[in-house]
Amino acid sequence: MNDVRHVLVLPDRDTADAVAGELADRFGVGEEPQLVRDALAGEDDAEDAQWLVVLEDPGGRLDSAALDAFAAEYDGWLEAP
Repeated sequence: MNDVRHVLVLPDRDTADAVAGELADRFGVGEEPQLVRDALAGEDDAEDAQWLVVLEDPGGRLDSAALDAFAAEYDGWLEAP
């Protein structure tokens, strides 16, 4: 098996919450994704933080291009492995 971890980068917490909630409906993801605050280099202000949605993909069944397009709908992107 090929286990994969996908990381979606999103502009804010509300957007990350929305994306995490929609992953199950859109992609059939059963496991709750992890949300992580990612402060930009040199920035301490919470307004300058991106949010990561970390998604475990046992078996590597999710399509990276589809995840990237999905994140783009929310002004985000899929981080390259």
